[in-house]
Amino acid sequence: MNLAVWVDRNGRRWPDRPALAVGDRVHADWATCAARVAAVAGGLRVRHGLEPGDRVAIVMRNRPEYLEALFAIWHAGLVAVPVNARLHRDEIAHIAQHSGARLMIVDDEHVADTDPLVDATGTLDALVVAPGSQWDALVHSNPIPLVDRAPTDPAWLFYTSGTTGRPKGATLSHRNLLMMSLSYFADIDPIGPDDAVLHAAPISHGSGLYGLPHVARGAVSVIPASGGVDGDEIASLLAHWSGVSLFAAPTMVKRLAADPAIRGVDLSGLKTIIYGGAPMYLSDLTDALDVFGPRLAQIYGQGETPMTITALSKADHADSDHPRWSERVQSVGVARTDVEVRVVADDRSALPAGEVGEIVVRGDVVMSGYWDQPDATADVIRDGWLYTGDVGSFDTDGYLTLRDRSKDLIISGGMNIYPREVEEALLRHDAVAAVAVVGRPDPEWGEAVVAFVVANDPARAPSVEELDEVCLEQIARYKRPKDYRFVASLPTNNYGKVLKRELREQLDQEV
Repeated sequence: MNLAVWVDRNGRRWPDRPALAVGDRVHADWATCAARVAAVAGGLRVRHGLEPGDRVAIVMRNRPEYLEALFAIWHAGLVAVPVNARLHRDEIAHIAQHSGARLMIVDDEHVADTDPLVDATGTLDALVVAPGSQWDALVHSNPIPLVDRAPTDPAWLFYTSGTTGRPKGATLSHRNLLMMSLSYFADIDPIGPDDAVLHAAPISHGSGLYGLPHVARGAVSVIPASGGVDGDEIASLLAHWSGVSLFAAPTMVKRLAADPAIRGVDLSGLKTIIYGGAPMYLSDLTDALDVFGPRLAQIYGQGETPMTITALSKADHADSDHPRWSERVQSVGVARTDVEVRVVADDRSALPAGEVGEIVVRGDVVMSGYWDQPDATADVIRDGWLYTGDVGSFDTDGYLTLRDRSKDLIISGGMNIYPREVEEALLRHDAVAAVAVVGRPDPEWGEAVVAFVVANDPARAPSVEELDEVCLEQIARYKRPKDYRFVASLPTNNYGKVLKRELREQLDQEV
């Protein structure tokens, strides 16, 4: 199955209904969207000579052309490589080279960072700027029929932050994304053509994945004109569109719940807020439920099993009379319909309720592996199970609670940050002898990045400005530490491994 069949089908079934919108302005109805997708697909195949299975990277802020490009790539039988537009140019370059992308579709904002990559990666042949004359040429190409794809053919290379400092491309097939979408209908919400999905978070990852079930059922995809989360704008859009759902990081939910523009307005146009990336603090969740009512759902997943491991439903959030309600809403919910989930011991045996171990999952939604990284794939997929690296436990009712992250993942503002990336950047400063990066709870961002730095010469320790500069030369701005702690040494065990637990405990004691 080729997922682009959804757009083609919607163009015939609901030709006059809105498909793509910017704010309250319709960018394209389904007939127009389907025609543009087929034409761009033709341009990719004929003008640029791409063949089924070739990779096409997308580096853009949220805009309607993003979704047109995504489905055109699939229509043409190609593989999409959506890239987080907030990444550093060197990180974008690595993804382009590692994926072997033949072509890159970018917006004006990213031309300077991506134009030097043409021919430099060894595979990237061309850059198409959208919108603009190059994009218009594709839109006016001769359309081609939908290209057949096998269910196991790659559709989306989802690049995650890597513990080694290099992102890995989770290979998501058409079947993976179909199962993700069907599971959404089963566990989260039914969707119809009168509904809307609001892309206030990046389409390149969470919001784009959650948007697929909405495309499948003919809902309109709405891009905020501001390009982000603005209370006044969202209040206005809720008054204009019906059945609105949006994906938001917990920090975004908290910010919206406290926004005067949202509090007290008519929320009848709001259907569901899906939050993920981390559970919400109980006090923040209670405040959000007071504002939004029974419209919150939580999803726990990873790029390797796209947004599908467990879910805490809207009904669970609303069931405040349950004697264990506070415990449940601090969990990540129960296993999704299309997967099996276990908590296992070091010997891979399943643990009973109450016992803490690593969370593993299997099902047709789980990736086939990491792109061109068989060793990394073998590390996480064993006997058909995906080993998430997350640690948790089930209760007797089947609700899963996350206890820790064995990979030391930091989630700040809904963005994944792996400490190793930041540490490697800081260690490039000549004055830095050692460094350890951990997350600290933060009321605004969820977690803040803190770096413990050991200087080669304490009398000549680098300045904060110097450390910021070396980070910004190599990694995205949002990964930069918000706090630096200069220490004489880092705590280690008998094997010389840094004990980050002790560093986190030190920060907890300061609260």
